Amino acid sequence: MEKHVIKAQKHIALVAHDNRKEALAEWAVENEKILSRHFLSGTGTTARLITEKTGLPVYAYRSGPLGGDQKVGSLIAELKLDMLIFFWDPLTSQPHDPDVKALLRIAVLYNIPVAMNRATADFLLTSEYMEKDYARVILDFKI
Repeated sequence: MEKHVIKAQKHIALVAHDNRKEALAEWAVENEKILSRHFLSGTGTTARLITEKTGLPVYAYRSGPLGGDQKVGSLIAELKLDMLIFFWDPLTSQPHDPDVKALLRIAVLYNIPVAMNRATADFLLTSEYMEKDYARVILDFKI
């Protein structure tokens, strides 16, 4: 078992499927003040849309289907991302579903907070741990 400290200033990945991008951008606008105190990144169009709507700097990786989801997963595995906000579309099949499943598996494996809808994202942002250090436990899975 390993512990890793998530610092008070978080590294947050913002990801959304096409039909959910506007909802995530609206959520980001409503939470701009809190988000401005953290490092933000996201996949392609989502990152650019959030920057456009909020004025916040959001580092953009490639689009999800072009490797962006896998990049976010690799950063989680490298302990460089602390939180994932992923507004996904539960009603539309995605051609890159295996990448999405792999991303969520890595997020669980490395025990980072993940929000997949607005309610959970609201809970995370208003958590007492949002503005202070948090020691997360990373289980030592044997393969």
